[in-house]
Amino acid sequence: MEKLLEVKNLKTYFTLKSDRIGSRPEVVKAVNDLSFDVNKGEILGIVGESGCGKSTLGKTILKLNHKTEGEILFKGSEIFDLNDKDLKDLRRKMQMVFQDPFSSLNPRKKVGSLLAQPMQIHKLGTKEEIDAKIDEIMKEVGINPVYKGRFPHQFSGGQRQRIGIARALMLNPEFIICDEAVSALDVSIQAQVLNLLLDLHDKYKFTYIFIAHDLAVVEFISTRILVMYLGKIVETAEKKELVGNHFHPYTKALFDAFPATDPKGRDERATVLMGDVPSPINPPSGCYFHPRCPRAMDKCKLEYPPLKEVSPGHKVACWLHE
Repeated sequence: MEKLLEVKNLKTYFTLKSDRIGSRPEVVKAVNDLSFDVNKGEILGIVGESGCGKSTLGKTILKLNHKTEGEILFKGSEIFDLNDKDLKDLRRKMQMVFQDPFSSLNPRKKVGSLLAQPMQIHKLGTKEEIDAKIDEIMKEVGINPVYKGRFPHQFSGGQRQRIGIARALMLNPEFIICDEAVSALDVSIQAQVLNLLLDLHDKYKFTYIFIAHDLAVVEFISTRILVMYLGKIVETAEKKELVGNHFHPYTKALFDAFPATDPKGRDERATVLMGDVPSPINPPSGCYFHPRCPRAMDKCKLEYPPLKEVSPGHKVACWLHE
C-alpha cells in the first residue's frame, strides 16, 4: 500500500520554567520516540488514557506544535523543512477536526463566514463559487444551508461538530486528523458523527487519524489501531487482529474496561487499572507501565522493552512477549 504519512523517531518535549531560583527547568516528554506509518485511504485509530500524548502527536504532525527530534514525512517530504509557501500549499491537503467544536469556532463569525475563510485564505474561487461550495458541504454534513447566517452558539453540540467537519472539507483535503472529535458529544450524537465520518471516507477516500480515549469508538471507526501510553507506542495492529489477539497488559485493561452486556460472560480475570498515568515530567524507570501492571517482572522495572513484531503487522512493546 502507498504510504501517505511516515513518522520516524518523533519526540515532542515541552520545557517548563521553574519559579525556584537556581533550579533546572522541567521537561515534559509528551511524545517520546514514536515511529509509525499511515497508508493512503486507511483510518488509523490512536487510543490511550488522557495525558498519554495523543493530541500532542496529532498537532505535531500538522506542525501546530514544534517537534524536538525525528521526522514527519507527508508524501515523502519533511513538513518541518518546507518554506512558508510550500507549507501553505500543504495545509490544503492536511486538515484537523478539533475536540471542542465551541472553542474551535470563532463565536463572532457566522457559519458561512467561517466556512468561506479557508477558500479565501488560499484564494480559491469567486464569491459565487465559494457560496456554492459552502452550500454543497453543509448539505454533505447534514446541515441545511439556510442556517449559514447563524452564529455557532445557535447550534447544538453535534451540529457545531458537523460545522467543524465541514470546515475541514472546504479545501478538499487528502488527510484529516480527528482529535477527540466525538468525546464532547452525547452517545447518540457520537454515533451520528462517526457514521458521517465513515460515509465521507467511503465517498472521498480520505485518510484519517482518529484520536480518542474511548476504545469502543476507536474500534468502531478504525481499520488499524495504535495504543499509546505516556508518549510511547505499546501495541499496534490491524483492528481485527488487535481485538481478537491483544498482548500488552495495558491493551487488555482497555478492552476489559468495556461494559459487559452479559454479566455471565465477563472475564473474571479482567485487568483493572489502579492509579493514574504517571507524570511525563518524571516517568518511571524501565517500562513506563510497570507500576500499574499486574504482571510486571523485575526486568520491567529496569529496561524499557523495544517495540517488536509478534506477527505480521502486529507489534508490541512488552517483556512478557520478548
